[in-house]
Amino acid sequence: MKLSFTLTARLFAAVFSTAMAVALAMGVFSHINLNRDFIGYLNEQGVNRLELARTSVTAGYRENGRSWDFLREKPELWGRLLRPLVPEADMPAVKQGPAELTGATRRFTLFDENHERVAGYAGPVEPTVERPIIVDGLTVGWLALTPIESVSPGAEKHFYDAQLRSAWVVGGAAVLLAGAVAFWISRRLLSPVRRVADATHRLAAGDFEVRVPETRNNDDIASLGRDFNQLALTLQRNEAMRREFLADVSHELRTPLGVLHGELEALEDGVRKLDAQALRSLQGEVGILHKLVDDLHELSMADVGALAYRKSEVDLCQLIDVTAGAFGERLHGSGLRLQLDLPEQPLRVFGDERRLRQLLGNLVENSCRYTDAGGALSISARRSGEHAVIDVQDTSPGVGPEHLPRLFERFFRVDASRSRRGGGSGLGLSICQRIAEAHEGRIEARPSPLGGLWMRVELPVHA
Repeated sequence: MKLSFTLTARLFAAVFSTAMAVALAMGVFSHINLNRDFIGYLNEQGVNRLELARTSVTAGYRENGRSWDFLREKPELWGRLLRPLVPEADMPAVKQGPAELTGATRRFTLFDENHERVAGYAGPVEPTVERPIIVDGLTVGWLALTPIESVSPGAEKHFYDAQLRSAWVVGGAAVLLAGAVAFWISRRLLSPVRRVADATHRLAAGDFEVRVPETRNNDDIASLGRDFNQLALTLQRNEAMRREFLADVSHELRTPLGVLHGELEALEDGVRKLDAQALRSLQGEVGILHKLVDDLHELSMADVGALAYRKSEVDLCQLIDVTAGAFGERLHGSGLRLQLDLPEQPLRVFGDERRLRQLLGNLVENSCRYTDAGGALSISARRSGEHAVIDVQDTSPGVGPEHLPRLFERFFRVDASRSRRGGGSGLGLSICQRIAEAHEGRIEARPSPLGGLWMRVELPVHA
């Protein structure tokens, strides 16, 4: 059976194993050092005990007539002088300290002021560590320690066993502490992640209003929470736009279909005769439907990146001149004067000539539909840095500043000046925006100084 581990379990295992690896490495290092420096450690303990013994021996010298004769006469007193050096209370974990395990006190030798042996170790003369015994400013003897060169197996094993017991106690405490710390860290770090996971499940179920609490931290988890909230907000907006789009499409289709249905019923009931005028009316409503469906199809193709573009070098000045000429009758019928301001030199871009003509044609058609009769339409082109700039401006009516950012939304109209009946499909400017973006350019709307709308298109210049 395949086991699966949660992120919490994996993080706990990572932190716990790291802590245990560090503890194990420290234990191995300590063990190696203990094996290597054990004899030196014991001799160092013997030197420390030598300092304590000197104090005890000095006191015995003073208490016994300031002479070493008491030790020469009663050698057993030597052991009593050294016995208080190892109180059991000082070593609670190990009942016998290192010096006692190796017989360090039995390697103490007392010499008088003439370096004659008085008591203690009587073995062969070896290099020793000596400390003077000073009474009233006079050196009355010497206390020496003969360093050990080896340890008896029994004593060494006893010491190692004591250290091992201590190591097990410390190791057990370290394991419990490492586990507690690893558990706390994993819970602490992954709590925000679990909140994001729970919110993700709700988001996948269609709850686009779900949000996770944001913090002021700048770490990755806080950034994940902010990104999730931004994603949820974007999905919420897209869902709202989708519903609005469906409502707009149904509304736009309802009007011409309603007219068609009414006229067909009138013809069927004999209220209206089937003559040329009736056919023209029906043809007009069908044309509106056809234009709406074509625009919807073209916009959907642009959204998925499937709109075909055949790019080549295009002279914008020539393109504007040809497009303006094609709209001559349309402008005359709308009662608009055309003003062109084009540079003498070619203004070349790399693009699809048919799509760019469609973009410019939509802008001109927009002005023809909505500009009051007797007004004017101004089209100019120029180069600004690395971009070609096309400005299309018309006269009143204008568009309020609060509506300008929404002009490129699908089916958006400013009802006061842009009526639905004369307003086409409401998708023309959205298509213009997609075409401009496909050419790595942009389009924006501004209030025109002429009193109407100012549409600016910027496209990269072809080198």
